[in-house]
Amino acid sequence: MPHDSHLSSIAEIRARARRHLESGAVTEEYKADRAQVIRILNELLATELVCMLRYKSHYFNAAGIHADAVKAEFLQHAREAQQHAESIANRIVELNGEPDFNPRDLAARSRSEFRSPPGLIEMIRDDLVAERIAVESYSEVARWLEQEDITTARLMKEILTVEERHATDMKKFIARLLEAQKPD
Repeated sequence: MPHDSHLSSIAEIRARARRHLESGAVTEEYKADRAQVIRILNELLATELVCMLRYKSHYFNAAGIHADAVKAEFLQHAREAQQHAESIANRIVELNGEPDFNPRDLAARSRSEFRSPPGLIEMIRDDLVAERIAVESYSEVARWLEQEDITTARLMKEILTVEERHATDMKKFIARLLEAQKPD
């Protein structure tokens, strides 16, 4: 059977697999700057944790006639942000890094902010801003790693899909609340 010159032989693959076993899934084929990827992933981890905390805060602090419908969405988004954080932390570990959960500098590493706006519409606007930051961030990282780290790029695209839905949800809630506030 002819051997494609672009593919490694079975013996080469086996030999490489036996080298550097302590590196786990990170093989010589990994082309990205691992330290830089881990640093960026820790920024995204911080962003998801701040988002989770912001959504939880909004869930508990939302008040008013329209709050109940939005509160359920805040809680769902908080849970999904926590899942994203866990997925990112797992990927950092797979890359032989350490996920940084230190609360001392969490806000400084986060791409989004934690604010406590006074009203429901302001809360939703803050969440929409944060979702737009997430959409842009995950899009950039997915494009950046598309060729050099397809596993991380795929994870970024999976999270991006959810973040886009979150942004759409927040946009719809703002429109509904503004419509409800219009005088008859």
